[in-house]
Amino acid sequence: MSSCCTPDNSCSNTTEAAAVAVADSTTTVYAVSGMTCGHCKTAITKSVGALDGVISVDVDVAGGLVTVTTGGEPDDAAITAAVDDAGYELTGRA
Repeated sequence: MSSCCTPDNSCSNTTEAAAVAVADSTTTVYAVSGMTCGHCKTAITKSVGALDGVISVDVDVAGGLVTVTTGGEPDDAAITAAVDDAGYELTGRA
C-alpha cells in the first residue's frame, strides 16, 4: 500500500513538483535515420531517456522523428551521442 505521507507524517505532493518540471521544460524534435521497428523505438527511448535532464522521449519510427522533452535547454551533443550509441543517426532538428 502506498501513501503520500512521509515518515514524519507530513504530506508529500509530488504532482506539484511534476507540474513545475513540465512548466519549465523544453520540447525539441529531432530527425533520426535508420529506425524501422519497435526495437528501434525501445533502443532510442532507453538511450536518450537515460540522459540527465530528459523528462520524456517519444519516438515516431514511421516519421523518423524523436521528440525529447527536457528540463531547460536540451544538450544536442549528448542527445546526438545517445542516438548514435543506440545505433542510429541523428540528422538534425526537425
